[in-house]
Amino acid sequence: MSVPTFLQYIRFEKRFSPNTVLAYRNDLEQFFYYAEKNYETTDPAEVQHGMVRSWIVELMEKEVSPRSINRKITSLKTYYKFLLRRQEIHANPMLKVQSPKTSKRLPVFVDQQKMELLFSSVDFGEGFEAIRDRLLLELLYATGMRLSELIGIKDVDVDLYAAQLKVLGKRNKERIIPFSVKLKDMIRHYAQLRSKEFGNTLAFFVTDKGKPLYPKFVYRIVHHRLGEVTTLEKRSPHILRHTFATHMLNNGADINSVKELLGHANLSATQVYTHNTIEKLKEVYKLAHPRA
Repeated sequence: MSVPTFLQYIRFEKRFSPNTVLAYRNDLEQFFYYAEKNYETTDPAEVQHGMVRSWIVELMEKEVSPRSINRKITSLKTYYKFLLRRQEIHANPMLKVQSPKTSKRLPVFVDQQKMELLFSSVDFGEGFEAIRDRLLLELLYATGMRLSELIGIKDVDVDLYAAQLKVLGKRNKERIIPFSVKLKDMIRHYAQLRSKEFGNTLAFFVTDKGKPLYPKFVYRIVHHRLGEVTTLEKRSPHILRHTFATHMLNNGADINSVKELLGHANLSATQVYTHNTIEKLKEVYKLAHPRA
């Protein structure tokens, strides 16, 4: 019944990302600390649904967000399904546990005009760092890839001849993403500058010192540059992913194609962006219809 065995299972068999495995581990440790403190047990077989509900109430009293609570519940549900399949428990206490309702939040995105302003009017400067920073932003917006996928790109993943690149997404799923001729020229120019500056490198994108990029490094670049064209409080690489999806759908892209480009496992994950598209349609309707 060891948690480490479960964590190995979701890491290597279910192919969850390292960040997700860490989150599951933290959730389980927090619950069993609570169970030991309040019910004097750390045995999963002794856990009752009432204990889990009591823990959820405590989390709510501490003003933990419903979204975070639901993730913790998911961690426990996945863990107990694992134990049940292995016949290490005979009853699943999570069957009677309901997740709190969460308010639906529409994805935040940058207006199309402001993205065009970013790439047409903002002065990125010259030299390797400037070329890299612009390419990072162009690639995130043009492909909708995740931050982890961007950081993981290697030279062999970039096919300039076919104008496409390979990324490693969630659960180690590979997918191919096309890019434009304009981006092809930018990628080629960046690669030449990088090779001249640092020679062979482990990663395609590197820092000012030739080391592989890390999340905070990319976040700082995106946050700073988006701040030059928008007053949005959230200015992260993930916002560019939202922006890519919303602009694609607003301009008539097929939702199934957008799903494949984003690497979503289910269409429902992509459909959240159609709400933004509907808001755009409402604006057009109000401006265009005589009786709107």
